[in-house]
Amino acid sequence: MNRKKFLSQLGTTFAAATLAPNLISCVQQQAQKIRGLKNWAGNYTYKADEVRFPQTVDELASLLKKQNKGKALGTQHCFNDIADTAGMQLSTKNLNAIIELNEEASYVLVESGIKYGDLGKALHSKGWALHNLASLPHISVGGSCATATHGSGVTNGNLATALQGFEILTPGGDLLWVDPETNADLFYAGGVSMGALGIMTKVKLAIQPTFEVSQRVYENLPMEKLKDHFDTIMSSGYSVSFFTHWLDKNINQVWVKSREDALGELPADFYGATPATEDLHPIKVNSPVNCTPQMGVPGPWHERLPHFKMDFTPSNGDELQSEFFVAREQAYEAIMAVEALHEKVAPLLFVTEIRCIAADNFWMSTAYQRDSIAIHFTWKPDTPGVLAVLPEIQAALKPFEPRPHWGKIFTLPAEEVIACYPKFESFLALKNTLDPNGILNNSYLDKALKIG
Repeated sequence: MNRKKFLSQLGTTFAAATLAPNLISCVQQQAQKIRGLKNWAGNYTYKADEVRFPQTVDELASLLKKQNKGKALGTQHCFNDIADTAGMQLSTKNLNAIIELNEEASYVLVESGIKYGDLGKALHSKGWALHNLASLPHISVGGSCATATHGSGVTNGNLATALQGFEILTPGGDLLWVDPETNADLFYAGGVSMGALGIMTKVKLAIQPTFEVSQRVYENLPMEKLKDHFDTIMSSGYSVSFFTHWLDKNINQVWVKSREDALGELPADFYGATPATEDLHPIKVNSPVNCTPQMGVPGPWHERLPHFKMDFTPSNGDELQSEFFVAREQAYEAIMAVEALHEKVAPLLFVTEIRCIAADNFWMSTAYQRDSIAIHFTWKPDTPGVLAVLPEIQAALKPFEPRPHWGKIFTLPAEEVIACYPKFESFLALKNTLDPNGILNNSYLDKALKIG
């Protein structure tokens, strides 16, 4: 099928003129022509020829159509070159409006550059909520979906699972509305696409009535307890996270976030762990002032589901990150495989977080058709040391078919990554149809997936 015929069958362009007025106005900013931006952590300097900050989707489309190479740029939170290009980077930071809040149909339509922290505050003020949030609220909706960014919860999918539809801008300048009813293949290919198919411009998200959450922290859970109780412990709250430094076979902290409308009895002895007596930072030597309130104090969902406050530096700031996803049924074995490397991992590490993510059907999602756990490494800013130990971690996890987080640092060969995704060839076919000239290709896609 040729590209023109394919596009005509995808349906009509989503008509912004039919939408309700914006609930939040975009802060206007002059378009800039700059280069040499760094990512959020400062470990990577983008090599793009220039960066532009379009104010409207029309301006974004006009810029992309003129490029031989181009790439969307979100909140610059990725730790690798996924958002880099040999041509022009197109930031979505000014595309940050709420377009429609449909309370009758329980959805919100937003521009893709809006940050979850801003969206959460606005939704809560109207009595609504999203199903989950990542550990920090500083990231954009579009970028988070594109990279399968996630929170935690055995029944909670990654953030892209809230998608009910989205508008995508193709390199040829076409604006396509995508949803599972009218073009299911493109929906499940484009919901998590690493920016390879186009640029998400508008996003339709499922919402639910707002709810309150309280979080409690337990210290020093013996790692051996995970062998027989992993699922039970991970199911003890709406969202549960383990933090470990890989010392003494110990989970240093267990963060249990509970919905107040489903709060059960919380034991004082938590599988051998004991309740914290004060608010803690996951990296215990850091001040908890950056963290969302603990000690069982209830608060709105958007102020408890993230670990870090919107107006404070998340995590450590000066850091590197890696993350690998394996099947939840193999959680204990995978964790112990990493634990066997503790003497090499611990000196390079700030902290590891372990979370659960429910399976989904997005073709390139790290949780594609597999209930998963994510083993996340927040590294000290020692790039040579991290790059030296990653192959050993990846080798230890190889029996569990690890899928790396698209936005973090990994060194797995493309052949091993591709083998984890049964729909890769279908994804590549759509990619070649929507972007036949490879305008959205970059060194990252070539290295990670042999798309170049």
